[in-house]
Amino acid sequence: MNVKSFDALTMGELDTWEEVRAGNPALDSPYFHPGFSAAVHAGGRTVHVAVGDGVFVPHHRDGRLLRPVGWPGADFQGPILAAGAPFQPLDLLGNGASGYVFDHLVEQAPGFERWVVTRRPSPYLDVTGGLDGYLGRASKSGKDNMGQARRRAAKAGRELGEVRFEADSTDAEALARVIELKRAQYAATGAQDYFAEPGRVRLLESLLKTRDPGFGGVLSTVHAGSRLLAAHFGLRSGGVLHWWFPVYDPELAKLSPGWILLRELVAASPALGVTRIDLGRGEDEYKRRARTGESVVCQGIVTRNPLRRAAVTAVARARAMARNGRLPRSR
Repeated sequence: MNVKSFDALTMGELDTWEEVRAGNPALDSPYFHPGFSAAVHAGGRTVHVAVGDGVFVPHHRDGRLLRPVGWPGADFQGPILAAGAPFQPLDLLGNGASGYVFDHLVEQAPGFERWVVTRRPSPYLDVTGGLDGYLGRASKSGKDNMGQARRRAAKAGRELGEVRFEADSTDAEALARVIELKRAQYAATGAQDYFAEPGRVRLLESLLKTRDPGFGGVLSTVHAGSRLLAAHFGLRSGGVLHWWFPVYDPELAKLSPGWILLRELVAASPALGVTRIDLGRGEDEYKRRARTGESVVCQGIVTRNPLRRAAVTAVARARAMARNGRLPRSR
């Protein structure tokens, strides 16, 4: 395959990318839109694209390893190609690259079966028809939590002031508050700080300003009086909204502000033109309760080196055992 820097792609190649993507339902996530690769590249992290006949694989070069574009923040990964088209993942290797590592590969990606080590669920909400449509498909737990969110929003209104929801804000200060709260959450839980790299902050700031009808960032906020209860920054492409960076005020946790925000966003989905909210990989309790369905994403490595593959397999399986409670979790 011919490897180019993203900014070396021609307009014709970008048009073909989007045409191929639009014809493959497995690629409707905004992570597969060329606008996402463009934003990552413009943010200062070089994006390379392996280009074949109707095939595009955006990625980063990390030493001798290739990683999907946007890693480690990309919740869906895979080659851009027509549905049913053949693909040989080993064609990605060359020019010194010894492996292509993936951790959110869509299960429908062709040719990757032998390279997959583990699989995990990626829940979603079918929000066709807005809140009423969602409640008609939701589990009892989902319905109960949405009902509680309505009552707690009313309580927040009584105690803190009028509850105000903005589905698609362009407020840069509100985005800065989202990042601040997310970094505090990382620190409190011992998780790696995604925003420790300034380029990732610039990425979100750039996406907030992207107002293309087919792709862009979406910032949603819910306030009670002067207090920010919860907010979320995600990606939007067509009818799909990806739930990416949700935050809430920990001092108001008893009000379940995250559920209040999610309920408002589901209710606003028809006005936004959204029919599905992807929650991203994970078995978090709120995802389990809220979901109406799930897709599957895969972890593994494409490599000719059996030792490297064995090492990746051992780490992935150890993490899977830890999630299942068979090993103590590391922090």
